[in-house]
Amino acid sequence: MPTLTRLDSAQPDFQARLTKLLQFDDATDASIETTVAAILKDVRTRGDAAVREYTARFDRLSVDSAAALELGHAELETAWHALPADTRSALEAAAERVRRYHEKQIQTSWTYTEDDGTLLGQQITPLDRVGLYVPGGKAAYPSSVLMNAIPAKVAGVGELIMVVPTPGGEKNPLVLAAAAIAGADRVFTIGGAQAVAALAYGTETVPQVDKIVGPGNAYVAAAKRRVFGTVGIDMIAGPSEILVIADGTTPPDWVAMDLFSQAEHDELAQSILLSPDAAYLDAVAEAISRLIREMPRSDVIRTSLTNRGALIKTLDLDDAAAISNIIAPEHLEVSVADPQALLPKLRHAGAIFLGRHTCEALGDYCAGPNHVLPTSRTARFSSPLGVYDFQKRSSLIQVSQAGAQTLGRIAATLAYGEGLQAHARSAEYRLIPR
Repeated sequence: MPTLTRLDSAQPDFQARLTKLLQFDDATDASIETTVAAILKDVRTRGDAAVREYTARFDRLSVDSAAALELGHAELETAWHALPADTRSALEAAAERVRRYHEKQIQTSWTYTEDDGTLLGQQITPLDRVGLYVPGGKAAYPSSVLMNAIPAKVAGVGELIMVVPTPGGEKNPLVLAAAAIAGADRVFTIGGAQAVAALAYGTETVPQVDKIVGPGNAYVAAAKRRVFGTVGIDMIAGPSEILVIADGTTPPDWVAMDLFSQAEHDELAQSILLSPDAAYLDAVAEAISRLIREMPRSDVIRTSLTNRGALIKTLDLDDAAAISNIIAPEHLEVSVADPQALLPKLRHAGAIFLGRHTCEALGDYCAGPNHVLPTSRTARFSSPLGVYDFQKRSSLIQVSQAGAQTLGRIAATLAYGEGLQAHARSAEYRLIPR
């Protein structure tokens, strides 16, 4: 039985104990930073040759040329058609739902014209080229391919370059099939920091991209952090999180399994339950103790719940909402009889799952909204991945001659005040002498 932390918001030391529970040291190990810095510099300097050497060393995959690391569309299509019919149908249904949801996010250009003829506005354009990192080998995350690639294609990204490691040459057919249905334009079998470097700087074979998205290990995260500025990145994600607010009407087994769904990711994942019903917290604790024996990843779940999990007694549901806003979780389940009543009080969460039938796992795979979400309390100021991450905005300004008379005088006055003479005179050149 995992020994979960038990907290009570009525206790005087609650805030201090909650702060301690939420603390997570995401500092990268110095040796990882040193290794990643060297790999980035090497790939930037030597291009394909460096990529081939690191792929041989880390992924045990040796090739005569970097071109051999690229998969053709025929191989992706073969993987797609080779899937069992039920798997292909599920992947297709998930892709369609993800696409339909993200089509609602498309931003459009707009303008307005002032009385003097001056036009102002905003032009929306998609990114030219995006790189998608996908974990490979024994790990199979076709859902991540869909969640990252489909919004990019909906946004109108010109070219989507996917990289996925294939340790020992092991290719995951689900990942390749997902790449086919999501519309990846080119796929390279490279991974790690060397793949991030190739995407960020470009090599003789791998084209430079404008933005890199997708999950990865500590080396990939460190590499993305270092290349930010040369290219854009989606986010630096921390361990998975789930927070459940329950009023006691949901079967305890359901909530226990919902907590497991994030705890099974890794030992650093965090699963927290908030409820004003002490007896219900006890019932969920009993369900955890009973159900964990059935879990193939019970050791991971047990460590996660013991080290970072918690059952928290709240004063009422409003108190639970206030605590949830402090935690700002990646995934928030509102497992109460009337979730819509509580929704206006919930300000900070990556994704909010309303009602007892809406388990977080549905959002991971097929509900439609993106599962790439802010973690480690960053939901206070950031949002899920979406179409808007693959579009950019350009301001439009077309000043009429009449408008230049008004704006020119305002700009010149402010520029002189800042001591920028050229700015002022540039504006004054457009003025008609009175």
